[in-house]
Amino acid sequence: MDFILETKRLILRKPRLSDAKDIIEGIGDFEVSKNLSKVPYPYKKKDAEIWIKRSIKKSKRNVQDGYNFILELKSDKKVIGCLGIHKLNKQQGVCETGSWLNRKYHRKGYMTEAKIAVNELVFNQLKMRKMETEAFADNKASNATQRAVGYKYEGCRKKHSVSQATGKIHNNNLYGLLKEDWKKNLPKLKKHLEEKIRKIV
Repeated sequence: MDFILETKRLILRKPRLSDAKDIIEGIGDFEVSKNLSKVPYPYKKKDAEIWIKRSIKKSKRNVQDGYNFILELKSDKKVIGCLGIHKLNKQQGVCETGSWLNRKYHRKGYMTEAKIAVNELVFNQLKMRKMETEAFADNKASNATQRAVGYKYEGCRKKHSVSQATGKIHNNNLYGLLKEDWKKNLPKLKKHLEEKIRKIV
């Protein structure tokens, strides 16, 4: 099943081969790729096309264990990032999530806007009870984003990941978000996002 989500400023959809140029611009930025474990640097056209084709193939499975949502900016019809749901375990009611955002669009609330839409899908339609995510311990921006959205710190995996872009070994901070905590925090999160959008406009 494919999901297309729409927010005030974004369309969240599955990837297309025509997205390759924008994906390379965003994730091919060293300041972005250095904070991801599985992204090479430099990030080439063939890397983007392999990932897109794999995502499309994955979306056609009868039983899906995840979804990759491209973040398309409505105003420019431009891809500015991606938010994925992975290891979707319906029996346990738990899934993992990860994301990246083109550095030109940081601090404008786009990832929060996308996370609200995707988290609502995960908890309400996919019937998950918990979402999990990780961030390199030294990636201050990503750690701050997880906490702002409502994720709770659950521990640290020492020397757990290697950034493919740099070869550097990282500690991974672990975060979890329960459905009841998400529902409790959602009104405040939406209000904060609306205020941020108004200031930008």
